[in-house]
Amino acid sequence: MDIARLDLRKMWTPALLLIALALFATLPLYASRYLVILLTSIAMYVVLTGSWAIFSGPTGYISLAPAAFFGLGIYTSAVLGRTSPLPAVILVAGLASFLVALFVGALTLRLKGIYFAMFTFGLVELIKYFLLWYEVEFTGTRGRFVVVVDNTTIYYVMFIILATLLLTAYLIRRSRFGMALQSIGECEEAAAHIGVNVNLLKTVTFAISAIFIGMAGAIMATRWTYVDPYIAFNPLFSFMPVLMAIFGGIGRFGGPILGAVVFAYLEETLITRFPYYYMLLFGIVLIIAVVYLPNGLVGLAQILQKRISERRHAHTGR
Repeated sequence: MDIARLDLRKMWTPALLLIALALFATLPLYASRYLVILLTSIAMYVVLTGSWAIFSGPTGYISLAPAAFFGLGIYTSAVLGRTSPLPAVILVAGLASFLVALFVGALTLRLKGIYFAMFTFGLVELIKYFLLWYEVEFTGTRGRFVVVVDNTTIYYVMFIILATLLLTAYLIRRSRFGMALQSIGECEEAAAHIGVNVNLLKTVTFAISAIFIGMAGAIMATRWTYVDPYIAFNPLFSFMPVLMAIFGGIGRFGGPILGAVVFAYLEETLITRFPYYYMLLFGIVLIIAVVYLPNGLVGLAQILQKRISERRHAHTGR
């Protein structure tokens, strides 16, 4: 009986994934324009949060750098969008984010705890004000116009980025690479003692996670007519992935993804219905989640599943 249930689960999981992929791939053919835009925004937050979780989830390092890589992607799109095809712009944005993250990670990933978080947030401000100074001093303007792309194209590109991210995250977690990352999070000194190249592994993972954030920034920039350093390097793009991951539950990769989906939809709903109070309501929801859901939505689901299982066993025992 248990074997039969296990086989059914193995069959249902890929089947549900295929159905979900088919729905997302064909959605612009029958969905409203608003729904396409909403799902694109949700997918963007899933990419940001999932990318953050690739590095910060297993290692325990709290990175506040997503806004830096997202902004780099936005500015790559603004600079190259008029002279290069969209796929090339997105790939260059991912490569630029990878190289910057590789350089920054090599310099800073020896830092731990709050020091690493503070430096990564400082990186966002450093790049923002450097670009602001450069534009004012050398171009005489502040900001750039962006080549606008239709919503359907943005949706499909973001969908491809998201699918690639999920596949990458799955392969990392199932590999020796992922086991080594997990050992760093459990005890970094012990991991180094058994032969794991801790600094190299952290740096490479940090750089890999930045690729998807940069590509997401490049395609999302095409939704806006104009961007400047304050728009591109908005600190919210650093804090929101962390909050979404906590809300969903950092323990498993599915937790940050679930948190991003729910939180992004909640944000859109509150902004639409309560435009003047949504940040207050947002804060209240987050406080309640942190106080009463310390392990996030995934932790709540595990508790409910455990209680249901206990009731079934108790009923069977009778």
